[in-house]
Amino acid sequence: MEQNINYKFWTVVIIQNEDKVLLLDRQHDNFKGFIPPGGKVEFPESFVDGAIREVKEETGLDVTNLVFKGISEFVNTVAKDRYIMMNYWTKDFKGELQKNPPEGTLHWININEAKNLPMQNDIKLRFDLFFKPGTFEIHTVWDAEKNAAGEVFIKET
Repeated sequence: MEQNINYKFWTVVIIQNEDKVLLLDRQHDNFKGFIPPGGKVEFPESFVDGAIREVKEETGLDVTNLVFKGISEFVNTVAKDRYIMMNYWTKDFKGELQKNPPEGTLHWININEAKNLPMQNDIKLRFDLFFKPGTFEIHTVWDAEKNAAGEVFIKET
């Protein structure tokens, strides 16, 4: 049986500098709150290349030595959408932060205080997993009737 499923891919990169992480205070569209840099992977670029490009566009920094931390995804069985986010972590970067970044103001936030800031639920859900050994998978089933996240399944490997 053939199914027409809509796949979209994004990246997220946690950039750590000692006990702080770089977050964007994004205040436009449906993705408001403090979030790590990242964005849509453009075809045909690789996931890592997309992550590096998005960090450069949003922050001005050049990141290297990205460590793959896991996959988080939203699946909408009604609309047949599957949105997949590749999650990375690094402590290796160079360059200067942009003075007027396009996606929101940039802040170095203490890791232990970050989740107290206004943050999207799915970012908050996976935030601590970036700092644990191993990888993770978060599978969220979208509730089309409520137009909100429904069941969430988390696996740590």
